[in-house]
Amino acid sequence: MIKLMLGLIILVWYYNAATINEEGIILIYLTGDTHGDFRRVAIFSDMVESTEGDVLVILGDAGINYYGNPKDKRLKQQLSELPITLFCIHGNHEKRPESLSAYQEINWRGGKAYAQSEYPSLLFAKDGEIYELEEKRCIAIGGAYSADKQHRLANNWGWWANEQPSEEIKKGVEQRLVSENWTIDIVLSHTCPMKYVPQEMFMPFVDQSSVDNSTEEWLDTIEEKLTYFRWYCGHYHTNKTIDKMRFLFEDFLELR
Repeated sequence: MIKLMLGLIILVWYYNAATINEEGIILIYLTGDTHGDFRRVAIFSDMVESTEGDVLVILGDAGINYYGNPKDKRLKQQLSELPITLFCIHGNHEKRPESLSAYQEINWRGGKAYAQSEYPSLLFAKDGEIYELEEKRCIAIGGAYSADKQHRLANNWGWWANEQPSEEIKKGVEQRLVSENWTIDIVLSHTCPMKYVPQEMFMPFVDQSSVDNSTEEWLDTIEEKLTYFRWYCGHYHTNKTIDKMRFLFEDFLELR
């Protein structure tokens, strides 16, 4: 059923976007967590006949910097061959690109981003930066707490202590929004403000009293003061809309 639904979603995108691509217009798409599995992205890229100029925003947990060994390099090589640029918000199940010596800051669409010279089509957002996407000003706010932290540690899976935004990052985000008079077109984040957390997606084996919600609580304070058009996030593996908050997982949307 999931594969059938995904196929229908992609088919709709093919008919809606293929004609636009023929006109040479750069398109911006969004999707949710990929966790290192980009099969649906490859199918989507093929169906919409994307070009390297088109951009797919992944709302955290891309899983491109996960293992810290040749597996990451092989994945990056495969992804760099896709005819689309991937722009990744930082998640929690992956390393921060700024912590890896291979990454440099570059200027991209009005903001600073992280990239490796070998893979120029694989870009990572810097928290608090504002990017011009489809003539909209979009701020990136990455990170979240891994509710499955203990499970991951017990199984020797990846976990990183700097998965959530630091106090320095939070201060930087707030200062940037102050400079924008607390007005922005789009927020691109991994998790969401606390008031919008989809509790039906909680993992049944996790004691919620042990979960650190400090990032979500901080985002609550941001959202209360912010004037914005739309907020997109991933993290919860669901596709739903609450007010101006849009959660994405396997769906693909065109940023309009």
